[in-house]
Amino acid sequence: MNERTRVLTAVGVTVALFLAVQIGSLALVEPFHESERQAVENPQDPTNSVFYFGVILVATAFMLAAFKYDLQRIIHALIVGVSVMLAWFVFTEFVPSVVTVGSTNVLAVIASLGVGVALVAYPEWWVIDLTGVLIGAGAGALFGISFGLLPAILLLSVLAIYDAISVYGTEHMLDLAEGVMDLQIPVILVIPTSLSYSSLADDGTDVDEAGSSDASPADDQSTPSSPVADAEPDDSSPVANGGTDDAIDDNVRETNEDTERETIGESPLERDALFIGLGDAVIPTILVVSAAYFLEAGTLDVPGLVVNVPAVGALVGTIAGLLVLLYMVLKGRAHAGLPLLNGGAIGGYLVGALASGVPLLTALGL
Repeated sequence: MNERTRVLTAVGVTVALFLAVQIGSLALVEPFHESERQAVENPQDPTNSVFYFGVILVATAFMLAAFKYDLQRIIHALIVGVSVMLAWFVFTEFVPSVVTVGSTNVLAVIASLGVGVALVAYPEWWVIDLTGVLIGAGAGALFGISFGLLPAILLLSVLAIYDAISVYGTEHMLDLAEGVMDLQIPVILVIPTSLSYSSLADDGTDVDEAGSSDASPADDQSTPSSPVADAEPDDSSPVANGGTDDAIDDNVRETNEDTERETIGESPLERDALFIGLGDAVIPTILVVSAAYFLEAGTLDVPGLVVNVPAVGALVGTIAGLLVLLYMVLKGRAHAGLPLLNGGAIGGYLVGALASGVPLLTALGL
């Protein structure tokens, strides 16, 4: 494929994955509501946002410590376990209860365990992506019905700021991304730009099969707990622009580590895959679902979905932010993802709410 085709294909697949997470979440709103999956007692309490942000900080610190002391297996087991749990939530709603033990859907349990087995035994890129969409939709719906409008907006705003600080300031997410990428777990979405790409053959490193991680997938990856879709040129950067096929020439890197990250010496599409954090899709989806669930305005009759105009606005705003992000990232510069993605979701939501006749204060949950 020529570079133009690779660009269009990569962008199209990325957008499709984001839409799959968002539409899947909207399809789960009603089933999760009926199953009482709300994670908090009072979804309108803005302190919920503070609590969950604190959880993210603690989880980040724990994962950084685990990688520092070579406890990667613990992280791998935890992520696979969470994936199985979220898969079970989703399968319970859609897999027919042909066989049950008590109130447990046995087929749903088997299917969710199958997800865990696949992640351990055969973590090819398409297994990771399918699992990511499945659990991303489940997480988006779960948190979306658990965060009212104000808590959701607060959470997205705080995470956008934190994302920018962690990428452009402290850069602590870069070490986290480097460790996570080697584990081949569904905290990322993998978009191949080459028909021959295999994440199993790549095995978390560049083409250097001796195990060098000089240009590992973490060069171009977003992080799990505070997803960032940045295009970091250094050897430990979480970015959404790179892949794993060609080694980066050391001569094209900035020699001063304190210098702001600039363009790397090769086009991101000269590599075989792009990477973007699953959280980059899930976090703005929280507002999409929250708008559909908590706001009774501009309701749309779409079979199988709970959706309204404000939710569509948030969805469209997210995709607009994603397109801007990909445009910037594909130029080879480092960027945090959530400021654009969450900003687009909030802006699109407010436009949709106002277009539906909702007063601004009501739209803000005040």
